[in-house]
Amino acid sequence: MKFSLGIALSPLDQLIDLARTAEECGFASIALPDSLFYSEEVSAKYPYTPDGSRFWTAETPWSDPLVTAAALGAATSTIRFYTQVLKLGPRNPVLLARQVGSVANLTGNRFGLGVGLGWSPEESLWCGAPFADRGARGDEAIEVLKLILGGGMVEYHGKHFEFGKLQMSPAPSSPVPIYVGGHTGVALRRAARVGDGWSSAMMRFEELRKVIDRLAALRTEYGRADQSFEIQAVCIDRFGLDGFKQQADIGVTDAIVVPWRFYGVGFDGDLAAKKDGIRRFADEVIGKVA
Repeated sequence: MKFSLGIALSPLDQLIDLARTAEECGFASIALPDSLFYSEEVSAKYPYTPDGSRFWTAETPWSDPLVTAAALGAATSTIRFYTQVLKLGPRNPVLLARQVGSVANLTGNRFGLGVGLGWSPEESLWCGAPFADRGARGDEAIEVLKLILGGGMVEYHGKHFEFGKLQMSPAPSSPVPIYVGGHTGVALRRAARVGDGWSSAMMRFEELRKVIDRLAALRTEYGRADQSFEIQAVCIDRFGLDGFKQQADIGVTDAIVVPWRFYGVGFDGDLAAKKDGIRRFADEVIGKVA
């Protein structure tokens, strides 16, 4: 099992130090959150809390995950980065392909693209994109991204996106993995059908087990059972060495953790305390989980 450092809700001036410490301590990746803005009112419930409320405020710090990946990539040498997850709905996939390709090249292929559709109508509508047909648009967006990032002169003629022959150079020298987020049946099918992995939001262990089993069945259905596939998990009720071993046993390949939270340090906590939490977690867990 690999471990990724979750940096959501941390002050932006801490991120480079946190990334460097995570790299030193054996973390495989940094999981980069995405939020475009905080609308005063939203016309949909947040899907990953029991009451549908947001667990952040208008003052919570965020940075664009692609810009963050480029900045952290310049400050590190081996650790990887992936979005967890970037919202496709508000974004044009042609422009996004240029951004993703740039980050992949500038980081030496240390970037993976985790994608979701986005849950907030305002984030799509206020960025000029429809919200109602986001599933079909998202499917086409993934096709566009793979096509352009594959290199060469390409064109696309879909229902939602269309362009004539174009080429973006340089193409990444290695394929950019695409991880699909979401807990719905449609999202799981999308992950199994076109993804290089699946990325969870906050889930309990037993629910996570069922989803991993379902993904295995779907990948068999789509003839992809023999292909590599990441399971990136945020499990909220299995911790410590034994807990992470249990996660590995059910098929989690990449555990996303905020290690200082295990030792009583808040999201806005002192940088030194967070770095101590990373080191302590590495000593107690990383390397001891098969």
